[in-house]
Amino acid sequence: MDVSLRILKLSDANRFAELANNPNIWKTMRDGFPHPYAKEDAIKFINFSHDVKTNTIFAIEYNGELVGATGLHGQADINRFSMELGYWIGEPFWGKGIATKTVALITDFGFKNLDINRIFAGTIEGNLASSNVLKKNNFQFEGISRKSAFKNKEFKDEYHFALIKTDYLSNQRDKKQL
Repeated sequence: MDVSLRILKLSDANRFAELANNPNIWKTMRDGFPHPYAKEDAIKFINFSHDVKTNTIFAIEYNGELVGATGLHGQADINRFSMELGYWIGEPFWGKGIATKTVALITDFGFKNLDINRIFAGTIEGNLASSNVLKKNNFQFEGISRKSAFKNKEFKDEYHFALIKTDYLSNQRDKKQL
């Protein structure tokens, strides 16, 4: 499977908007992810991805085709060595292992290139696929914030996962020994 990460380009805007304009994606994302999702939203996000220094945002490609986006989002103050992981894949590409490979790639990038100690992610109740992606990448389940997320006019639980750099390095050593 050929999954790779690259910088987003303005020429991605039409395809990005086409994939992102999907209620099945929107219902698992934070409210900053608009719905409907227009080309103007894609352009704004692509420009944001180039300008913001505390975030690292990439396009996800599958067999050379744009299929989604992923990023690591910097934290502040006492959490400055932690980054929040986000990702989404266009629905036509679900179930192909792309998200699992994407999380492996962005995690590798983060721990190898950024001065961080922890990568964390949250999933909203009902998004079992995303929770499984994180588990497959050795993220540890840390707990549930009960009814803390308000999405689509209802309160939902949020599930918290994290990977610490020492655990990541240990897993990398174990892979090499196999």
